[in-house]
Amino acid sequence: MIRVLLYFLLLFALTAGFGWLADQPGLISISWNGYVWEQPPIVVALVAGIALVAFLVVVWVIRVILKSPHIASRFFQRRRKDKGYSALSQGLIALGTGNAKQARRHGIDADRMLSNEPATKLLLAQTAQLAGKDDEARQRFEAMLEDPETKALGLHGLFVEAERHREPVAARHYAEEAAKTSPGLEWAGKAVLGYQAVAHHWDEALKTLERNYAAKLLDKKSYRRQRAVILTALALKLEDGEPERAFALAKEAHGLALDLVPAAVLTSRLATRRGDIRKASKVLEATWRLSPHPDLAETYAHVRTGDSAVDRLKRVKSLSAQRANTPEGAISIARAAMEAREFEEARAQLKKVLQSEPSRSACLLMAEVEEAEHGDKGRMRDWLARAVKAPLDKAWVADGVISNEWQAVSPVTGKLDAFQWMTPSGPTADGGVETLEDSVFEAPALSVAAPVEKAEADAPTEPADDVVELKAQPVAPQSGDKVETGSGSADTSATSAPVAPSKPTGYEGTTDDVKFAPSLQDLPDSGAPSKEPVKQVETSAEASSEDSSVEKTSEASVSTSETVEKTADQEAADEKKPESGSEEEAGKKDDLNRPIEFALSRMPDDPGPEDEEDKAKSKAPRPRFFN
Repeated sequence: MIRVLLYFLLLFALTAGFGWLADQPGLISISWNGYVWEQPPIVVALVAGIALVAFLVVVWVIRVILKSPHIASRFFQRRRKDKGYSALSQGLIALGTGNAKQARRHGIDADRMLSNEPATKLLLAQTAQLAGKDDEARQRFEAMLEDPETKALGLHGLFVEAERHREPVAARHYAEEAAKTSPGLEWAGKAVLGYQAVAHHWDEALKTLERNYAAKLLDKKSYRRQRAVILTALALKLEDGEPERAFALAKEAHGLALDLVPAAVLTSRLATRRGDIRKASKVLEATWRLSPHPDLAETYAHVRTGDSAVDRLKRVKSLSAQRANTPEGAISIARAAMEAREFEEARAQLKKVLQSEPSRSACLLMAEVEEAEHGDKGRMRDWLARAVKAPLDKAWVADGVISNEWQAVSPVTGKLDAFQWMTPSGPTADGGVETLEDSVFEAPALSVAAPVEKAEADAPTEPADDVVELKAQPVAPQSGDKVETGSGSADTSATSAPVAPSKPTGYEGTTDDVKFAPSLQDLPDSGAPSKEPVKQVETSAEASSEDSSVEKTSEASVSTSETVEKTADQEAADEKKPESGSEEEAGKKDDLNRPIEFALSRMPDDPGPEDEEDKAKSKAPRPRFFN
């Protein structure tokens, strides 16, 4: 708008000037060599303007003629440059699409037409990288180091090549050179810091971090976090050799990042060494409220040396209450309760975890509780089986690396503060953990068998003085087995009845018919004592004298008080066929109803009485034994 206004002002001035000249009276006379030229002023002004324009045109034509060689040369140079930039543009496009051959051809054309263009050198070097010609790419990047304008570009290319060939020493050298050449290079500053951290050169890493922050390569929040991580790593390194300096560094790191668990644990541990229990506790409590972690609870439990297991349990409960309803707190309380032998508390805490966020460690702790409290191998194996299917526990994870201990830098990428406390992503069992009912967490109750019903009225109830009283858990006889007695063996081919509850080992009841003892090791073919409930079977046999053979029949009654009654004389009757006589048959039937007896002077596997005195003793009343 201003230019238009100026244009109109200039046009108005010229018009006003010409009008003023036209209004002027008189003539302008010019005489030269006898010729006189007289014209009004306006005509003279027009003629003078035309002559000036003609003069300028003539001067321009002469100048063009004199400079025509230079003009022609500049024209061809511009044309060549335009072609070179066009080839460079096409080469970059081909490089981006991954066409190495076309990019190389355009790069060569661009380098020929643009002799000192850095972009063409970069195009050819990157084309060599794309084509896999590492030696050529390295040579082209090294050639860039001679030019100050392309030195940083060459250093970056060589740094990339060194990382590709896994040469950390060379890569660190190029990064440090680039940082010195151009302090504002972000890649160089981060690379130097990363390599110093990987090498555990923490003092140098602190200086590099300060330079990066001064060059505004990272914001204040990131600077505080990274400084806290480096200070924590340095304090861990100096913990044994220089505990005082390590405590100062760890305390500064905790102040910069309250949620950094390793810094809090180290600060508390060093404060405990110094005897500052209050400082050690406050540091752990502040971090627990922000980021609960098992290491915090473990350190808090042992913050005061010499405490008993019960005192440690109270401390862990106090810490967990500051941020309630966390799996880390419940598991920590369960561990402390295990040490204090308070299994009910451990069960209650593990129940919360397993019903909300099940994990392998919780299942393993439940297995430990079952084994430590009752020695129940079955329930312990059950929880171990659940642990196999349970989700993985939280751990320190960085770039696919799982570590039980925190590290300041990733071993894969060299990134600072890469480890995070999280659940690792990995294959888990299909279905995860099933829904657990409340009964699963209850302690197993001791089951006591009900007293067996009293046997037949005519059976003796008081043992003789010369009879050994064998105590054992009853075991149901298997089909086809034989029970060895002092006078023979009884066939237990009858079908076994269902199993009834048994009394625990070592229990002695008040019933009239049965007593229990620790084991059955002295009984032949008895097997191990069964923890399953047992029911007894009563069998009866009838002998027939007409066929000169005894056919044994067994009838199983499904009551809880049935007994196995078979005498040794029955076996003798089976082996020796009676000829005739009702007295022998009646005595044989009485022997069938007689209970199994063991002589005092013989073991259960004794073949039986051998003389008349032993036979007389064997006919005395004997207690019943339930196999």
